[in-house]
Amino acid sequence: MPTSHQHIWVLDTNVVLDLYMFEEPSVQALARELAAGRAVALANGATLDELARVLAYPQFKVEPARQAAIYAAYSALAQRQPDDVTAPPLPKCRDRDDQKFIELAVTAGAHWLLSKDKLVLKLARRRSALGQLQILTPQAALARLAAPPEAA
Repeated sequence: MPTSHQHIWVLDTNVVLDLYMFEEPSVQALARELAAGRAVALANGATLDELARVLAYPQFKVEPARQAAIYAAYSALAQRQPDDVTAPPLPKCRDRDDQKFIELAVTAGAHWLLSKDKLVLKLARRRSALGQLQILTPQAALARLAAPPEAA
C-alpha cells in the first residue's frame, strides 16, 4: 500500500521498456525512485499482458529468458491492482490500446501516468476529466522530481 509520501505512478509500456529492456540512461533516475520506495508503480492484468506481448515482438529480438526476466522484475516491483474495476467516464485515447493505462491510473488514484506516446500525452490537456492524474513524459517527471518540493 502506498504511503502519503510516495509518488504513485502508472508506467506506459514504452517507459517500462526504456527502464528494463533498453536500460535507457536518461530515465534511470525513475528506476532509482522506484527501487528506493519513494515511488510506487501500479499495474493490472491488462497492462502486464501488454508488456509480455510487446517483449515478444520479433523486431526486438529479445531472448525468451530475458523476456521472462524483464517481466518478472517489473511485475515484482509493480503493485498489482484489481482487474475488474470500472472506470468513470474518461476522455478516450485515439489509440484504444492505451486506454487501459488511463483507466488504471484514474481508478487506482495514481498521481502520474508516465508515457512517451503522443496520443496519450494529448490527453494531458483534459485535466478536469482526469481528476488528480497528471500525464507526463519521463523527462517532465524527472524535472518535477528534481524541483524543490514546493514547485513539484
